[in-house]
Amino acid sequence: MKLISFRDDDNKRLGLLIGDQVYPVGRLQPGFPETMQELLEGWDRWIERLWSFEKKLRNHVIPKPSNLALGDIELCAPVPNPGSCRDGYAFRQHVEAARRNRGADMTRVFDEFPVFYFTNHRTVQGPGVVHCMPDHLGRLDFELEAAFVICREGKNIKAADADRHIGGLMVMNDLSARDLQMEEMLLNLGPAKGKDFATVLGPWLVTLDELQEMACPPKAGHTGLSWKLSMYARVNGVTVSRGNLSDMDWTFAEIIERASYGVTLYPGVVIGSGTVGTGCFLELNGTAKMHDSFHVEQWLKAADHIELEIEGLGILSSTIAMENTRHSLLELKKS
Repeated sequence: MKLISFRDDDNKRLGLLIGDQVYPVGRLQPGFPETMQELLEGWDRWIERLWSFEKKLRNHVIPKPSNLALGDIELCAPVPNPGSCRDGYAFRQHVEAARRNRGADMTRVFDEFPVFYFTNHRTVQGPGVVHCMPDHLGRLDFELEAAFVICREGKNIKAADADRHIGGLMVMNDLSARDLQMEEMLLNLGPAKGKDFATVLGPWLVTLDELQEMACPPKAGHTGLSWKLSMYARVNGVTVSRGNLSDMDWTFAEIIERASYGVTLYPGVVIGSGTVGTGCFLELNGTAKMHDSFHVEQWLKAADHIELEIEGLGILSSTIAMENTRHSLLELKKS
């Protein structure tokens, strides 16, 4: 099942997506949830009823309710107001390449626990225009990731039990301002300002029942679901990255176990996978320069169009726009 959030005047409504038609969930039956957060908080009450309703719609068992064309609505992030947003570091290939490109050996600590950081849950947005300040565009980067949302409250969740807390998967673009990020990482704290201006989620949330045929075992020694889903990144129509979600070393279940230790995870919490191998310009530029010292680095610019695609999860599209200001923290520092 595919679920979206879409703008309805000043509200962000929950929609059921079938083909290219959107069915506002709150209009399907009296009392049905109006928003994604209402659905997530009442997951066990609503999800079976929604699955049943979707099946009847697909099989034409019930009259077709009022609906909207997907092309006529404004998509928001599927989870438009997450209670918090964390991002993991689950792909060994990305970590190895990033460390190698800066002359560091791979750390054994990667295999000891699944690390994550907190990003700004108030700047999560859906497909569309991403507004950037001058310092963001110094070395602006995409990051090709998947993310999931928590649908059942839990604390000290064991990895073996954690998959039942996943409401669904979506594409995530963890946009990164590398100039700001590298500056603050010199103090061994962060990332913060390099990440907090925008995180893009979408285009919809896909529940796990729809991904069963793509499920596969996790890597040896790991616990939890994995999915064989191809991943692509395109910038201005040119494919710059390819990977697969099954390349994750740490599973979402193991990340949940770590994140919930001593902490309650509430419905609506979003957690990202971290970047797939080759899934950002930082890694791609570094690898290219190791083979060609004259390589010209590529970074995102104003008016660039980014498409991140994950098989079964859809295509997340964004366009970069420059804010009409000259205000720059990096320039102020020089003065």
